Amino acid sequence: MTDLDLLHFEQLKRDVQAQYLKEYTPSFDDISKWKGIDIIYFQEDLRKKAKGNISEKSFYTYFKNSPVTKIPRIDMLNLLSIYAGYDSWYEFKKQHLFAGELLTDDEDMEEKDIKELEKTVSASLNLPKTEITPPKIEFKTQEDTDLQKSITENQIIKPNSENSKNTEFEAQKQDKNFLKKNAWAIITSILVVLTGLLGFKDVIFSKTYKYCFTDADRGVGVINTLEIKVIKENESPILYKIKPGECFYYSTKDKILKMQISAPFYEYLEVNRSLENAPEEEMIELKPDDYKMAAYYFSIKDVTGAPKEEQLALIKQKRNQLENLISNSAVIYQVYDNNTYGIERLDKQKYITLVTTPTTSLKNLSVIEMKKDAKGKIISIKFKIATTDEKNK
Repeated sequence: MTDLDLLHFEQLKRDVQAQYLKEYTPSFDDISKWKGIDIIYFQEDLRKKAKGNISEKSFYTYFKNSPVTKIPRIDMLNLLSIYAGYDSWYEFKKQHLFAGELLTDDEDMEEKDIKELEKTVSASLNLPKTEITPPKIEFKTQEDTDLQKSITENQIIKPNSENSKNTEFEAQKQDKNFLKKNAWAIITSILVVLTGLLGFKDVIFSKTYKYCFTDADRGVGVINTLEIKVIKENESPILYKIKPGECFYYSTKDKILKMQISAPFYEYLEVNRSLENAPEEEMIELKPDDYKMAAYYFSIKDVTGAPKEEQLALIKQKRNQLENLISNSAVIYQVYDNNTYGIERLDKQKYITLVTTPTTSLKNLSVIEMKKDAKGKIISIKFKIATTDEKNK
């Protein structure tokens, strides 16, 4: 390799870059700044046009560093030259000669390739001359055997009991020797199998149950995210959140399942199941809390679109309905998803004013939690108004 080869390779990199830019628009025109998807598209174009490929590691080695301190192997140089529109690396250099540069016909062969070729030739000259003689094959004439002249069907064959006993003894001896030699291997295999069974016993012996949920009054899927607590003896409860319309899958090897199910607009439900003969799929009905649903409905009720006088009447009606549903001492929180505000507390009147002011954002209001007292009054509301970006997620 000469310094001129390094210069030629820099020329070739520019030609390769120019060839790719004819049809594609990468993130950067400069090939040394390509990364990720640009490299993948380039590799695909190289395979299509030059019927070859270079690895991502080679790309980073030879294209990310400029100028390079070494050039690639001749096969990669030929591949890149073909992609740039030349027959070979030698042909590329031939058409980009520097002043005073001369090329020989065998210059495209690297020095190490020439040395390897010389070693191969010299080794073949020094090989010992040995003659391979074919093995002699001896032919033996088949001995004549006396054929039984008597009828074979009437012949009584007496087995050699001594030979059969010896054969049986040898077989038993071989079995004992095999067991002695492979005892540790057999014991180890058994231990590995037992360890595997113990390690994966929960997976092997567990069974998966599917529970779906429906609105008991309307016969449709629940409209809230459900919170399901699985209660296990001597363990802390495990909490699962199930989105509206989704089913709950639970794998267990236990014989009993205890679940506590809650949702903002549905009454609390505790489910106890004996799993010994339980079906693998079950539909659970949740009874809606009409009082909570009414509060939510009046909160998001749209009064826009009506004539102005009618709008004022609807807003007044909406306020009166919320006044009756919500307790005067209700604790109300609005949850935010930003770094400035995490949560804000509102009183009853501020909440009613917020939800009775005609805005499009009320369409994105979602109730996280709603509680009522023994008299049916709403005493706690936790809600969130999602942004447009959040709604589109």
